[in-house]
Amino acid sequence: MSDHSNLRIASQVIHAGQHAEPVTGAVMPPIFTSTTYAQESPGVHKGFEYSRSHNPTRYALERMIAKLEGSTIAEDTDPSCGGFAFASGLAAMATALELIDAGSHIISMDDIYGGSNRLLQKVRQRTQNLDIDFVDLTDESKLRAAMRPDTAMLWVETPTNPTLKIVDIARVAQIAHEVNPKCLVVVDNTFCSPVNQRPLQHGADIVMHSSTKYVNGHSDVVGGILITGKPEIAERLRFLQNAIGSVMGPFDSYLTLRGLKTLDVRIRRHNASALRIAKHLEASELVDRVVYPGLESHPQHSVYKKQMEATGGGGTGMITFFIKGGLEPAKAFLETVSIFTLAESLGGIESLIEHPAIMTHASVPPEQRAVLGIDDALIRLSVGIEDCDDLIADVDRALEAASAKMGAMAG
Repeated sequence: MSDHSNLRIASQVIHAGQHAEPVTGAVMPPIFTSTTYAQESPGVHKGFEYSRSHNPTRYALERMIAKLEGSTIAEDTDPSCGGFAFASGLAAMATALELIDAGSHIISMDDIYGGSNRLLQKVRQRTQNLDIDFVDLTDESKLRAAMRPDTAMLWVETPTNPTLKIVDIARVAQIAHEVNPKCLVVVDNTFCSPVNQRPLQHGADIVMHSSTKYVNGHSDVVGGILITGKPEIAERLRFLQNAIGSVMGPFDSYLTLRGLKTLDVRIRRHNASALRIAKHLEASELVDRVVYPGLESHPQHSVYKKQMEATGGGGTGMITFFIKGGLEPAKAFLETVSIFTLAESLGGIESLIEHPAIMTHASVPPEQRAVLGIDDALIRLSVGIEDCDDLIADVDRALEAASAKMGAMAG
């Protein structure tokens, strides 16, 4: 396999970690569905024993995403170069949490995906006895106050879901490692993809993706991925991936790899359209506030410019905005759009829209939602790759419906 690390990412998404299938020369790796592999003698085999432990199709995906995220682990050191694919994003997160011992102290970003919050607060606090502090990691003083010499993990999500806060990865990683050099800094990079942000380059120990989203990009595969550039962490993750067994299957691995190869061209379209739509919403008198990294009004815009790649636009296809009037105008907006689909998830080629307080973040305790600002006026957009003029027209129709609802409420 050639070393493609010197290529730009638009080329890496085609070639990184890939090589022709050795028997037939197939350019795309076949879907290896076999659960077991023949051995010449006990313990003598071709590197594959059982598909939970080793699968060529999964390895091809894992190598690709590992290289895109900047892992320098060689294939002859680790067969997947430090990448590990799982059955879902939460399965990946759950496996990462197994790197720390029961009773460990963990600091999590306060505004994280509702499912991540649920796993931490309603499962692992009970089953793993984790001591969890939810902290606004955009405020360095709050992290310093929460860090302890025994803090085992710092869980970072940036940009956050759904309020799009941006955490300075290099800064929080530096602080965490200064207090405890063994603290594992994990960054959920789902909202960016490696085209827009590569946390390993900023000091993170592990990167996590819900590959269901931008990595796959077609809303047809559920999956999760962990990546590390440190061989000792890769060795521990390989043991845990095999021991726990929540691996991504070969067909899902094949589909995700196929989607990944168009990541750069998709992200450019997502970003360009999202920036246009964010500016359009910000100019509307019916919108109270727009949160989007590429806007100068974003509170962490300077961190965005330092840390994220504005490939094609403003760094992500995700937009959060607050509509005037609260829940009823928000519902009118959500019920009127026709190109944007009212549905959970994000990062697919089709545009999606949702109401976090009722949908994706309903499992977050109401008092915590209130602190985070996830209120009834908040609407989250996942901008797809449709024609942007059509998307703006769809938004305008929905704004008119929201305006009519506000007028009816006032009258």
